[in-house]
Amino acid sequence: MTIESVIELNGVSVAYKNATVLQQLNLRVGRGEIYALLGGNGAGKSTTINTLLGFVTPVSGSVRVCGIDVGADPLAARAALAYVPENVALYEHLSALENMVYFLRLAGSTAGEAEIAAALNAVGLAEQAWTRRLGGYSKGMRQKVAIALALARSVPLLLLDEPTTGLDPQATSEFNALLHSLRGQGVSILMVTHDLLGAADVADRIGFLDSGRIVEELAAGGAGRFDVGQLYRRYAGAGRAA
Repeated sequence: MTIESVIELNGVSVAYKNATVLQQLNLRVGRGEIYALLGGNGAGKSTTINTLLGFVTPVSGSVRVCGIDVGADPLAARAALAYVPENVALYEHLSALENMVYFLRLAGSTAGEAEIAAALNAVGLAEQAWTRRLGGYSKGMRQKVAIALALARSVPLLLLDEPTTGLDPQATSEFNALLHSLRGQGVSILMVTHDLLGAADVADRIGFLDSGRIVEELAAGGAGRFDVGQLYRRYAGAGRAA
């Protein structure tokens, strides 16, 4: 049975000042799937995210998020997802609860105290930290608040930009466990990353982006999920080409 696609990029090309960044890019992410997009600097990872967010207009091809044509209705497409950048943009002088309330109201959400508490519990943020200012939070804790916002909004798709950069091994393990939990709830996740081992731990599929196109996709399988040596050789080859 075909998995319903939450992300669909069909033949997408993007150019900046006559330089082609994405070249006939095809990408699909199914409902409840974790897809890791790997590539070196300049491979087109950030442009892919900006295209999904509707901040970049392709010169050709189509982009759909949860069935919504991003070019025709970027606001509706963005309402169906949550974007968590490498450096989470929340208010440091506010607590986790205050940030949650502010951003949910800004998004027009009707989530109340019970839904906010449930979301913060779901991401594993200790309750004693909920009323602390984010200025004292670690990167991992900030990410948990950002993902809790997505849960409280009940969006079906997360876009994660270099989510494990700067995390220590324990925080990375906790973060990956959170992603597995979200997948179990039917949330789809597209993560762009340089972290090959982290991707191998958590992804259902890994795509190698090189010069604006996916040159290979590998799916997890068996007890070992991925052959890490094979992944490294693929990634190193793409990095040299980029």
